[in-house]
Amino acid sequence: MKATLIIPALNEAETIGPLLRRVPREAVAEVVVVDNGSTDATRAIAAGAGARVIAEPRRGYGAACWAGLSALRPDADVAVFLDGDGSQHPEELPRVLEPLVAGRADLVLGARQLGGDHPLHAALGTKLVAAFVAWRYGVRLTDIGPYRAIRVPLLKELGMRDRAFGWPVEMVVKAAAAGARIVEVPVSHSPRQGGRSKVSGTLSGSVRAGYAFVTTALRAARESS
Repeated sequence: MKATLIIPALNEAETIGPLLRRVPREAVAEVVVVDNGSTDATRAIAAGAGARVIAEPRRGYGAACWAGLSALRPDADVAVFLDGDGSQHPEELPRVLEPLVAGRADLVLGARQLGGDHPLHAALGTKLVAAFVAWRYGVRLTDIGPYRAIRVPLLKELGMRDRAFGWPVEMVVKAAAAGARIVEVPVSHSPRQGGRSKVSGTLSGSVRAGYAFVTTALRAARESS
């Protein structure tokens, strides 16, 4: 099974180099960093650390993920998504991939073990979407985090449309609607290791992300019905 790690990155020059050096290379066939219009040295540092770097000038988390998907090599079996801020641990890649390797899952979600210092407003949208997925599709989830691995044929069949914050939610809702096997595995979560959050660093950013999560879930459910 060939897995490709896709890391969307926007102005992550402080974190991308150390993050890439922590990736267990035996776990993935390739690492792709999608430079989402950075104005710092993200691209050069990522390339210097051994990643294949592609450019996606259209801003947006989903736009970067879509560019990474479009850049997969033809023999890629699994796509893994990991943020470039260092908040997730690449050392846990074997744990995230294990249900796919064992044939027990089509989509594996890293369920973040959030500490008590994680602000409620930052998790509210996630909780609402998890409740919606449980109610609509009977799939019980504890988190809708960005660290995940999915079979490439399934991902290509989902018809992903969101190019912003809603990408992770759209994937989960459409996979659940398609009857895919979704498995959660616990993953660590740390404060970002440098730079500034584009989503939950502020109350207004969290509210915008939460609103995008909920509206994306509803739209994805309509498209899948």
